[in-house]
Amino acid sequence: MYYRNVKDLNNIILQKLSIIPRDFDLIVGVPRSGMLPANLLALYLNRPYTDIHSFLNGHIYKAGARSQFFDISEFKNILVVDDSIASGSAMVEVKESLKHLEDKFKIKYCAIYVIPGKEKMVDYFFETVPLPRYFQWNILNHTTLEKSCFDIDGVLCADPLPEQNDDGEKYIDFLLNAPPLFIPGSKIGTIVTSRLEKYRKETETWLAANNIKYNDLVMLDLPNMEARQRANNHGDHKAKAYLAKPYVLFIESEYHQAVEINRLSKKPVLCTANFEMIFESESFMYNLKSGKHLPFLRKYALKLRDILRKFK
Repeated sequence: MYYRNVKDLNNIILQKLSIIPRDFDLIVGVPRSGMLPANLLALYLNRPYTDIHSFLNGHIYKAGARSQFFDISEFKNILVVDDSIASGSAMVEVKESLKHLEDKFKIKYCAIYVIPGKEKMVDYFFETVPLPRYFQWNILNHTTLEKSCFDIDGVLCADPLPEQNDDGEKYIDFLLNAPPLFIPGSKIGTIVTSRLEKYRKETETWLAANNIKYNDLVMLDLPNMEARQRANNHGDHKAKAYLAKPYVLFIESEYHQAVEINRLSKKPVLCTANFEMIFESESFMYNLKSGKHLPFLRKYALKLRDILRKFK
């Protein structure tokens, strides 16, 4: 797995900003993933920016104003920006949608991240990042979340306040009315929580009310909060569920638990406290499959896979 967060995105743009010529008049972002890098590029290049749909309708964004119409005579060189290219189909669609404007504008295309072999699909790119990959700005809508585990408190909802954590009526009220936090747009594989099994009904009620789809819900089968505190096995509990199926990602809110889950499972954990991916304890086999170790082996394995698929 290859992961890039907003900090990585900002850093790679700053490191390689010089690859972008300074004669562009307008930066145009591809909704919605391309809007973040387009905004950053517009900021550092000190140029106005907009999204494709607004551009097609003659609107741009200016400081202190919204949706101002632009004078076509003011702009000639346009840079269209997306966050990444994988198959390239989205970029092909973008180019087709702007094709009728090529006689009015000089349009160039940019992607921050491209997979190896797709570099020529754009005029400028910042980094090659192979598949599989995750980005902070779209990970909660990733199609592979069904191969992932999610914690609840601190991830799907806010953590309870100390005064709410009484293992009684106040806690039940929290479980039923917890403020939502990071709600995924795709179905989750397994929700793994240190909440007690006796609170399953309240937890399931909250999950349904917030339209969170999932396959399984794993809770701690202990009698009360004191027993949970004595056991103090949150990381072990979550790592076991992570290892129970061929999951590829665990999303955890508490940093030290995230490190422990990673250490026990030897698989990556995304910590929502800082949106850093924890890889430190990856197994040799995981690194071999991901291409981190002996990357040429993964390259040839993927080629062999593609050849075999043609015969199916």
